Amino acid sequence: MSDTIKINRGLKGVYFERSGVSDIDGRAGTLHYRGYSIHDLAEHATFEEVAYLLIHGELPDADQLAAHDGALKSARELPGAVHDIIRATAQGHPMDVLRTAVSALAALEPDSRDASEDGFIRNGLRLTAQVPMIVAAHEAIRNGRKPIEPDPALGHAANWLWMLKGEKPSDDAARLADVDFILHAEHGSNASAFAARVTVGTDANLHGAIVTALSTLAGPAHGGAAEDVMRMVDEIGSPENAATYVKAKRAAKEAVTGFGHRVYRAEDPRARHMRDGVEALGREMGQPRWFEILQAVVAAMQPYARHGLNVNVDFYSGAIYQLHGIPMDLYVPIFAIGRVPGWVTQCVEQKRSNILIRPLTLYDGPTPRDWVPLTERG
Repeated sequence: MSDTIKINRGLKGVYFERSGVSDIDGRAGTLHYRGYSIHDLAEHATFEEVAYLLIHGELPDADQLAAHDGALKSARELPGAVHDIIRATAQGHPMDVLRTAVSALAALEPDSRDASEDGFIRNGLRLTAQVPMIVAAHEAIRNGRKPIEPDPALGHAANWLWMLKGEKPSDDAARLADVDFILHAEHGSNASAFAARVTVGTDANLHGAIVTALSTLAGPAHGGAAEDVMRMVDEIGSPENAATYVKAKRAAKEAVTGFGHRVYRAEDPRARHMRDGVEALGREMGQPRWFEILQAVVAAMQPYARHGLNVNVDFYSGAIYQLHGIPMDLYVPIFAIGRVPGWVTQCVEQKRSNILIRPLTLYDGPTPRDWVPLTERG
């Protein structure tokens, strides 16, 4: 029987559902959200517009955007018990704290139990606002500071930087954070989105699905690339060392972090926007070194591009966070901040034509055998 069944390990190449959200062409290196090019969205849209687009299917008009923005801002609050939970877990990894806090919100907010499509959207909007608050509150609490109150005058990305750092970001820095969130907002059936859909397939509520997604994103094979890139940059030390570093890695048949992607064979279309952002932010802060090292690595890796080893979006993300002085263990939570609307959208889509997701495994264990009493074993 095993000779007639093809095993697609990791479900590679398997289509399990239809989706109207992300259109990814890995060979051409293109990405569209709801039909809109990621380049147009990164250059012209705000994160608030993109979140609305993902969840509702169309770009908002002025009135819709104002209402959406107002709802996000009014949701910038956390129950006091969540701050208590953050204090109790303050020394944990930020992803563990974030996951625990979101799980607590499911118990603390009665509306979380509404598993209707409208309930998913309401809870999703609230979680989009609350997740950055949790990350910022944890960073303050673990450093002995009082969490900073949100500023209703600031947009989503700018408010996140304000709550994290306690200083108002420049317009350029806020815009770059906005673009970062847009680029990470959605990416089809990646590991965390698929895991969330599996959870929704059991008729669980949205908070349960987001907890599942956060648990999956925390794995270094999914969300840890930005951290690994900055460790690589520290190891390289200067642009002059990049070629030697890459040559040694390739000779040892080891991966160079930030190159290659499960989907893309061409350059990740999101990467160029982060590349431009790192260069600009480095100039603004008088610290061009990170960008120079990264570009030296890109030049050293150029001969391998024909093998599909091109830059991915996370190659540049870590440098942006480093320039802001953000601790490395917050890099994956920042990814999560941007991805919440995408997870919500995937969950809503799953909900609309829900089915229990139950793939098969091909048994290759022992053939049927007789029971052996304990006294006869050995």
